[in-house]
Amino acid sequence: MRVPVIRKNTVFYPDAKRVVARYFMNGDERTQNLVSRIMMLDEKQVSVSLEHTLREFARRHRNISKIFFSHCERIRGIIEGMQINYNELTDERKMLIGSYCTMEYAIESAAFFNPSIVEDLDQSDLEEGETRVIISFRATGEGHISSIVFRRGILDKNNNLRVMKIGNHIDKAEIQHKTLYNKERFLNKLVEMNIPQKYSHDIMQNLPEEFEYSVLHELLNNALRDPLIGHNRKTALEEIIWLSDSFYDIQFKHDSDLTERVIFPVSDSESRGIEDARFVRFTDDDNTVKVMATYTAYNGHVILPKLISTEDFYSFRVMPLYGTGAKNKNLALFPRKIKGKYAMLSRIDGVNNYLMYSDRPTQWNNPVLLQEPKYCWEFTQIGNCGSPLWTTEGWLVITHGVGAMRRYCIGASLFDLDNPSIEIGRLKEPLLSPLEDEREGYVPNVVYSCGSIIHNNNLILPYAVSDYSSTYGVVDLAELLTALKNSK
Repeated sequence: MRVPVIRKNTVFYPDAKRVVARYFMNGDERTQNLVSRIMMLDEKQVSVSLEHTLREFARRHRNISKIFFSHCERIRGIIEGMQINYNELTDERKMLIGSYCTMEYAIESAAFFNPSIVEDLDQSDLEEGETRVIISFRATGEGHISSIVFRRGILDKNNNLRVMKIGNHIDKAEIQHKTLYNKERFLNKLVEMNIPQKYSHDIMQNLPEEFEYSVLHELLNNALRDPLIGHNRKTALEEIIWLSDSFYDIQFKHDSDLTERVIFPVSDSESRGIEDARFVRFTDDDNTVKVMATYTAYNGHVILPKLISTEDFYSFRVMPLYGTGAKNKNLALFPRKIKGKYAMLSRIDGVNNYLMYSDRPTQWNNPVLLQEPKYCWEFTQIGNCGSPLWTTEGWLVITHGVGAMRRYCIGASLFDLDNPSIEIGRLKEPLLSPLEDEREGYVPNVVYSCGSIIHNNNLILPYAVSDYSSTYGVVDLAELLTALKNSK
């Protein structure tokens, strides 16, 4: 039985005009030469050059002068190493130096895809049948560097989406790294990352059970300065720094619109991008609500599953996930606890769907096989397309399957509410397959989603079109549940 999907005409496209001011540094030696040239300018030349730069770029960024100061501060060590008194530099000269350490990056220029949708925390001042929603996207620019961006909209009683106007600027958040670490959990994660103990032992053995970020970094940096350090030890110590930098809080200014906030890679673990955030509105046993998401951090060589949470979309907490089940991509958190425990879907082997439980949202072990590829359109792999959705009939899980020619389709399964390891039903045919006009894009023949919601007894299914743009479809929930229950 085919379940009809009503495709909507709302399309989100890449936009090369959406730019951030990003730190740019061309190596110590070239930076020293650059600073030397700027130091040869007299104050009038500095003022004229800075004024020209501000005239060209100030309207494109909020408080560009503050960004220039910040980027100059990041090379303060190089400047002082040149026997220049940093404190005696004029503000204009610091800003000019900072401008040369800045570049624009078009975060949405290449692709705008893998959407996830949640109900907004604010549902005030709406008409009957309306729901205010927040949609997240994976925005990709030059070099395939991905970040998380947001759009806000209102779904009306007919499931049409009214998208709110986009803000004029894009703001990156202020970053605050975690200051205190638990030694046991940190060591466990080093083991999971396959970092040989012989390289970490000398560093970790003298640290207390709770240690500070600054102390660990000083020990690691001192060890890395050893001129005789071997390649393997150097790589291992850099990976320890990589892990410690993966815990942080980010804070956006309250005068920024949601559409102006971008979660851009800030740690080495994310240097090549933040991929496929699966946002879910999580309700705890005490009825407190927060929005959480799993995503994949990628540095070009290694992936690291991470958890991000927020209560207002201004402040976010970011933490890596631990455990034998916190591997690979495709983790999706259930929207509430099951029998007092957090629950998570995963695909630890890259092929099959798994289920696991935990007392902590960051610690995941003992994954149990839940689904294997069963039908031709999913023979290569099966995975989730976002967090499970609660319905009176069971947990509705939107899945993706990969078939011949690496063609991605979207399916659906239904699981028992009290025991999600029990599959009630599973669609034999895809719920959504790429149409002819959806086949062309950054990655051809792909439809993919990172999270859906239920609105007015309909499934609202945002999905990416061949890893290039995004749109959404609507499915009658009753029809879908009936098809799932009759699919056995």
